[in-house]
Amino acid sequence: MDPVVHFEIPFEKIERAKEFYEKTFGWQINNVPEMNYNLITTAETDENQMIKKPGAINGGMTEKNEINKNVLITIKVSSIDDYLKTIPENGGKILMEKQTVGDMGFTAYFEDTEANIVGLWQDK
Repeated sequence: MDPVVHFEIPFEKIERAKEFYEKTFGWQINNVPEMNYNLITTAETDENQMIKKPGAINGGMTEKNEINKNVLITIKVSSIDDYLKTIPENGGKILMEKQTVGDMGFTAYFEDTEANIVGLWQDK
């Protein structure tokens, strides 16, 4: 099975969203300006940023756009290229082709048969 490894919450006003999630759930939200992104820490991590508690995931916040209109999950896969072929065969639609994310890995986005937008992640 391919696990859910990340979630994203879109925002219209970062300070308002940040304040809500930090005060409500105690999450840490840190801006990463070079990526135009905000990392959300929901679970304790080690020195390599790996989650200590099995089953927990961390996420991110990004400004609302055509792909990030609603909360979405990201599924870790072994080969995004393979899934970009399989998804349309099974009734899904590719929304964003494979993109490099720094030196960490690759991402892509698709719409499932129920119009949900889901992310894919592949480690570099």
